[in-house]
Amino acid sequence: MKKVIVSFAVAATLYACGGSSNSTEQSNAASTEPAATTTETPTGNPSYDPNRGEGKFTAENVTVGASLDAAMATEGEKIQGVKCSSCHKTTDEKLVGPGWKGVTERRKPEWIMNFITNPDPMIDKDPEVQAQLEICLVRMPNQGLTDDDARHVLEFMRKNDGVK
Repeated sequence: MKKVIVSFAVAATLYACGGSSNSTEQSNAASTEPAATTTETPTGNPSYDPNRGEGKFTAENVTVGASLDAAMATEGEKIQGVKCSSCHKTTDEKLVGPGWKGVTERRKPEWIMNFITNPDPMIDKDPEVQAQLEICLVRMPNQGLTDDDARHVLEFMRKNDGVK
């Protein structure tokens, strides 16, 4: 009986975090910018930049100010409440996924936005994310967030980490 309950709980969590595949397809189809390409290492394996992650966001196209953009943070908090809060707490406490406290101090803005909008390749390539997956046991689903949504969530994360 316990196995049935645990299986149901896992399925319900994955369903709740997954969003609709249609919105993901629409978001992916709407993106006209090509994804960043990787370079080949001498051994022939694709390289991965753990500071930037995998995706179209770079230090050049993600700019954050020294002070918080309150309007963006407010929008990000709304998105977090709908798309993220079922798996992530804003403290350092793990829920399904890791807590968000301090994430903007540990990761660069472009890495965070790449992970929010493009989690699957980063889960497959980033050793630190893979280690986190071993602890959490559930892959972060692609929520189909737009670039603007991701930027707003990043600003909310900065607010959560004390940026004023």
